[in-house]
Amino acid sequence: MLEPVEKIWMDGKLVPWADANVHILTHSLHYGLAAFEGIRCYKGQSGSAIFRLQEHVDRLFDSAHIGMMEMPYDRKQIADAIVETVRANRLDACYIRPLVYIGYGAMGVHPGNNPIRIAIAAWRWGAYLGDEALANGMRARVSSFTRHHVNVSMTRGKISGYYVNSILAKREAKVDGYDEAIMLDPEGYVSEGTGENIFIVRRGMLKTTPLTSILEGITRSSVMELARERNIPVVEERFTRDEMYVADEVFVTGTAAELTPVREIDNRRIGTGKPGPVTLALQKAFFAIVRGEDPAHQAWLTRV
Repeated sequence: MLEPVEKIWMDGKLVPWADANVHILTHSLHYGLAAFEGIRCYKGQSGSAIFRLQEHVDRLFDSAHIGMMEMPYDRKQIADAIVETVRANRLDACYIRPLVYIGYGAMGVHPGNNPIRIAIAAWRWGAYLGDEALANGMRARVSSFTRHHVNVSMTRGKISGYYVNSILAKREAKVDGYDEAIMLDPEGYVSEGTGENIFIVRRGMLKTTPLTSILEGITRSSVMELARERNIPVVEERFTRDEMYVADEVFVTGTAAELTPVREIDNRRIGTGKPGPVTLALQKAFFAIVRGEDPAHQAWLTRV
């Protein structure tokens, strides 16, 4: 359950948490066209900081553009509003959710001239897949649900309605006793999780799905950069589910999931069944950055 905080930013104003409401006939509620972001603020040695704020704001604007929703604020105003929301709620660490949606007005599939609304909420949220999974790895299954085809939904957009696919896959996995689902693309290659990008390590090579049927993850790109800095070869290349089974290591990345190891897929142990050396090294490097312990990547942090 969410733990309420004091304020949510809505269309330029901070309003009390309990009053942050919309009309039941809000267009996006019925038809699913909205754009959102997931952003984290971390508590560090020298205070709190938001991880890669500008990149998240840029992706929010890209998603809105893909969805033909004209933003009523510019990028700086949204970035400033995100910082303002965290500060107003006196949160030293939190998850941040900006949402761009089509408001009340015309109904039917075409939204007409309905207003474009924006909300920004923040709340305390720990490890998305659990502390145990973060430390020792999670169990996943390949889903019976296929990830999006590029001409069915435009995968560069972080669009709310796309996540019905994720909900179905996640529910299936949880009912079957797994922590997470891994989805294949329409041609049968590994795509992504319900909210994470996927990496495998095999024979010293770090491999991740190319930007075809997946969201362009910001944590994904960060981890790829960290790997290259450590002279770990990185390739963006399609791979099959059985290549995951025989990988030395598998892990997933995302704002919510951060960098979570995978110890088992479809009842097959991955590697030794424990987080491997590449996973651990990249996980350590990632958390050192977000906690302000790595001076080489201060540009990735926006102080609150």
